[in-house]
Amino acid sequence: MSRLNEGLIELSRPSTCHFKDPDDYTDSAPRTPDIESPPSRSTAAVNESALYPADGGLHAWCFMIAAFFVEAIAWSFPFSYGVFLESYLDDPVYASQKNAASLLPLVGTISSGIQYCSGPFLYPIIIKYPQVRLPAVWLGAALCASSLFAASYTTQIVTLVALQGVLYAIGGALVYTPTILFMSEWFIRLRGTASGIIFAGTSVGGLILPLVFPPIIAKHGAPYTLRMFAISIACIMFPLLPFNKGRLPISKVRGPAPRASNRDFLKNMSFWIYILVDLIQGFGYFMPIVWLPTFASDQSFSSLQSAIALAALNGASVLGGLYMGYLSDRFNSWALALGSLITTCLATFILWGVVGNTFAGLIAFGIVYGVVAGGFSTLWTTFARTYAKEEPGLSSTLFGYISMCRGIGNVLSTPIATALIGKSAHAMAGSATGFAVGGGRFGSMIVYSGTCFAGAAGLAVLGWRTDMWALRRQ
Repeated sequence: MSRLNEGLIELSRPSTCHFKDPDDYTDSAPRTPDIESPPSRSTAAVNESALYPADGGLHAWCFMIAAFFVEAIAWSFPFSYGVFLESYLDDPVYASQKNAASLLPLVGTISSGIQYCSGPFLYPIIIKYPQVRLPAVWLGAALCASSLFAASYTTQIVTLVALQGVLYAIGGALVYTPTILFMSEWFIRLRGTASGIIFAGTSVGGLILPLVFPPIIAKHGAPYTLRMFAISIACIMFPLLPFNKGRLPISKVRGPAPRASNRDFLKNMSFWIYILVDLIQGFGYFMPIVWLPTFASDQSFSSLQSAIALAALNGASVLGGLYMGYLSDRFNSWALALGSLITTCLATFILWGVVGNTFAGLIAFGIVYGVVAGGFSTLWTTFARTYAKEEPGLSSTLFGYISMCRGIGNVLSTPIATALIGKSAHAMAGSATGFAVGGGRFGSMIVYSGTCFAGAAGLAVLGWRTDMWALRRQ
């Protein structure tokens, strides 16, 4: 994953008008809420002892377990779709349909892209109307399970896109978004530890699912595998959802939606440069995630080997997020973004394009790419806070827009990739490199992906210089 979740935690601070924050009753110092409180807010005191303890205790850890699986199910399945794509493209039932080569890859990117883009739309609603959070969680879980179950019975690609792509993404966004708000209630002092454990669900699921799916697909087929996974979602999610709830009482009084009071970021050239950097990085980032298993199978690697390559990429993203988060507290964010983009560019051209024709080279690419590219989105929080000038509400709003740019790149990168695949067919067939795999049909896509990272790196240099010039003028 993307780290969509890390920056959006701030949006759920209990200081909004909908939560009765224990700090309001234990600290007499005045506080400035992120959102203006409505006049009808209850003034009755809430006894802190009546609430379950934060940062520990049975209920807090039960919530963490539930949230971990919500994270894993909502995000790891889209990031493991490459295994299903390989199966669909090899199955004449799907591959023989019109526009199969361009529509089938859309399933995975749509299912994650919609979730990336959902933040700016869902968060204002569930903050303004907190009473809809729990119903949204249950509805989202039901949609995740039912959409995949229904998709397992269709052989029409358009229906597959609608069910496994669009409807699953809507369900994932509905169950996932309130969960992030709940987390900031249960964990305050240990929020960093809690978020690290919960957010690891994406990478853990992305590591396990590509290894579990191929043997089942090989024996029973993709529809049966999808059906069993849908049933597994229901069996795992629904018993855990009663624990996936907020800690603080929720006022049912409608309050104002969060708004940004500081619009200075709109005049900041550095902000718009970063938006472009994030967008262009998104156009290249999802190419290996979607196509790596297909790329591996074209070299006659086994289904297990193809899955291991994708699992290595997803698993390495855990380390990427951790190391980038650690470094972002100590070094300039533009410098880290530039380093990530340059390293990702080199890994794409060298490890994927040159030595990607060997299994060792493909694994090396997956690990390096997962670490350096997988940690890029961890910087979203730092950049959002910088441009928001430490205003929490505005910071979360900016984070949502940054995430949406990634989602746009996610969705649009798929038709670009399908158009590029085959453009270089046989052009590099004589060379023993990754560019020549499949008769060279992946060559243009690899070049395109690496060029996206190079272009984003060039813009990052410009953004860094723009920030430096602005500091000198102050």
